[in-house]
Amino acid sequence: MALLLLKEVITQLRYVRNVSLAFHVASSTIQQTVLNSTHNCKIRSLLMPPVSDACCLQCRNSFAHQFSTDVGPERLCWGVSSQDVLLKKLERALKCHQVDEAWESFFDYKKLYGFPEDSLVQRLITELSYSSEPRCLQKACDFVLIVSNEKSGLLRRDILTKLSLSLARSQLPNPATKILRLMLEKDMLPSMNILWLVVLHMVKTEVGTHLASNFLAQICESFQQVGAKDRKRAELMKPDTMIFNLVLDACVRFKLAFKGQQIMELMPQTGVVADAHSIVVVAQIHEMNGQRDELKKYKVHIDQVSPQFVCHYRQFYDSLLSLHFKFNDIDAAAGLVWNMCRYRESLPIKSEKKNPQKIFHIPIGSHNLKAGLKLQIQPELLQKDTVLKVESKQELVIFRNGKLVLSNRALAKFIKGFKRDGNISQLSKLLLGIQKESCSLRGSDLCSDVIEACIRLGWLEYAHDILDDMEASQTPVGCATYMSLLTAYFKRKMLREAKALLKKMRKAGITTHLPDKMVVIACLSEIANDNSLSFNVSTLTDKLDLVESFIQEMRNEEAVPSLLYEFNSSIYFFCKAKMIEDAVRTYRRMQETKIQLTVETFTNLVCGYSSLGMYRDITILWGDMKRNMECGSLSVNRDLYEYLLISFLQGGYFERAMEVSEYMNKYNMFADKWMYKTEFLKLHKKLYRNLKASEARTEAQRNRLRYVLAFRKWVGID
Repeated sequence: MALLLLKEVITQLRYVRNVSLAFHVASSTIQQTVLNSTHNCKIRSLLMPPVSDACCLQCRNSFAHQFSTDVGPERLCWGVSSQDVLLKKLERALKCHQVDEAWESFFDYKKLYGFPEDSLVQRLITELSYSSEPRCLQKACDFVLIVSNEKSGLLRRDILTKLSLSLARSQLPNPATKILRLMLEKDMLPSMNILWLVVLHMVKTEVGTHLASNFLAQICESFQQVGAKDRKRAELMKPDTMIFNLVLDACVRFKLAFKGQQIMELMPQTGVVADAHSIVVVAQIHEMNGQRDELKKYKVHIDQVSPQFVCHYRQFYDSLLSLHFKFNDIDAAAGLVWNMCRYRESLPIKSEKKNPQKIFHIPIGSHNLKAGLKLQIQPELLQKDTVLKVESKQELVIFRNGKLVLSNRALAKFIKGFKRDGNISQLSKLLLGIQKESCSLRGSDLCSDVIEACIRLGWLEYAHDILDDMEASQTPVGCATYMSLLTAYFKRKMLREAKALLKKMRKAGITTHLPDKMVVIACLSEIANDNSLSFNVSTLTDKLDLVESFIQEMRNEEAVPSLLYEFNSSIYFFCKAKMIEDAVRTYRRMQETKIQLTVETFTNLVCGYSSLGMYRDITILWGDMKRNMECGSLSVNRDLYEYLLISFLQGGYFERAMEVSEYMNKYNMFADKWMYKTEFLKLHKKLYRNLKASEARTEAQRNRLRYVLAFRKWVGID
């Protein structure tokens, strides 16, 4: 019996990593068994000699000393069981915050006796969660997943909440998302104000933004599923405006236009109302996607907000003006500027009549869709405890002195556009209106500055035309402006134009006190001494003035033709209206006219096909995409790859799904395998589960089985 016991002890010791602890377990177990035995006297006499024998007593003490080794500040006695030894070691390590020692002690105990009492397990998770080392936090995540699989009743909401927040704060978004998904699965989602903090840390990186977006989509899906059965329980997990704002803002920062579009469309599905922050971020997403018609739907409501909200909507007008320029619609751009300059005059009266808390519904896609989504917006709503501050570049529209004003770059775009159309009179009209309302950085000197800029660029005819328009509107023109244009005429030996301008100056009373000869001499002298007309770009400072903006705008020709925006906008409209035949005709027309296909083109089509369940057509479209990628004319982003992969999973095209995964791996793109694994288990859990390759009936079935198995291995399905 004793020999069998010794064999069992040795077998168990193989699972104990600490050598000193191994001797302790052995000595404790053997000694306790032998001392309690009344039938193994021979073995007892061998291990424990009689006390009366001094020599044997010395050997006994030596033997006991070898096996009774220290594991801490206290010496353990012979009569203590190995289970107690391990428990005390674990408790002491937790008490002293020795996480590595506690980790080893726990698993030594678990391999021998299973899980210890619940409090010790929870204390270990908490101790690991408070560590600042990513290694320990990753251990905590792995440990929670083990506990979840083997004894999920030990997990508590507060412990998992601390862990998810610690992981997110340490920029470990992947394990943080695993914990959040586990909490959602077990109906232990933290409160929204805590979830804000977790997401706030996650979206500091691009990978974290992808994961936060996918998790938010998962929350929305769960909310809709639970809402159909238990409305009260669903309200506890309903995402709020703040969490949408955090994710949408991150999508804009990392240029994830398609991902932002998907998240935005979840808001009307869950009944979340968009506040002022939401509207501004949504405007930027529509701008990135080239969806001008979508953005124009908001304008009538934004135009009516109270004066204190004007500064907040600067980015909205910036995005809309940018799209007008991209669509080469200079008249619409001018109309927007006129509106910005004028509508504030009657705003206070309108604001008194309007209910600031009123909610408006903005359709996504066509207005005529009966089942279409409608985003609820409240333009004058701002979260009081917001942790988000929308920051963006001030490129075209700037807020200054309580007004929305045009930047130099915006003016340069206007001058370029009107010059291209040959409509200088409309340009003059716009410039005079902007100058009158002080809606530019130039103030009352706007027209004179524009004339000076045209002179420097050699556009003397345009400068003269604007000067004439200023005179016709009885707008004062300074002497310096006339003299600058006159000097430029003399420098270019345009004597006839100089003579005509000199007469105009006389008529305006500019040089009545000087003879023409002295005016000419002054101009020639200025030509000889003034080098300002020979404009040198290399001498510019970082701060752009109006002339510099003109030069930059002339050099930065639009890389994307406006016709491409028109085509993509049409495809988007047709796909949202489920008019896929019209969308495909537009796509074919783009190919015929050699218009460059973009990611937006294919994204809209993939979404259109997917919404109708036409997955086979997506495989054909994927072929077109690969041909464009091979010739270098198309660079597919991660969001489109993700949507393609999900679509191929839904359609059961595993070979295509693995092709997409290979492209993502080739370009080192992050893949949220949990999402693909979940989709597979939802749709194809039993597909070829027990079928072997040798049992396949056809070559096609063998090939499909191979790709199914490859996909299962890729996402980690056993």
